[in-house]
Amino acid sequence: MSSQEASRHIPAPLVNPEAQEFFSAALEKRLIYKHCDTCDTPHHPPRSMCPHCHSCQTQWKVSTGKGMVFSASMLRKGVPVPYCIAYVTLDEGVTMMSDLIGFGDVTPPVGTRVQVKFVTTDGGAQVPMFEPVQTL
Repeated sequence: MSSQEASRHIPAPLVNPEAQEFFSAALEKRLIYKHCDTCDTPHHPPRSMCPHCHSCQTQWKVSTGKGMVFSASMLRKGVPVPYCIAYVTLDEGVTMMSDLIGFGDVTPPVGTRVQVKFVTTDGGAQVPMFEPVQTL
């Protein structure tokens, strides 16, 4: 994380009941998502009813935390510290919106491989953000 990213204040998320388990898992550094057993489709944000087929037969699954940038945009105007927000498609097939960290002030191209990193908010909650995949 750059010094500029480290100086950014991240407010605690407002957690609705359907997302409580998602944020509880984040405190344990686990990334989970909802999956529909009826239509075999993952979805995010978490909901008890599948947004694709409206079934209530959904369950939580654990993600590897790896995926790729689907779309990204650097926010510079109107914010005290610039940051990059993106849609990340996880290897499990679900797409989620999150911040990208570790890229400095460069917007990474579509297809860039990323992995989850849990970041502590001002309120102490952990939120998933994504950084470049570490290679050996």
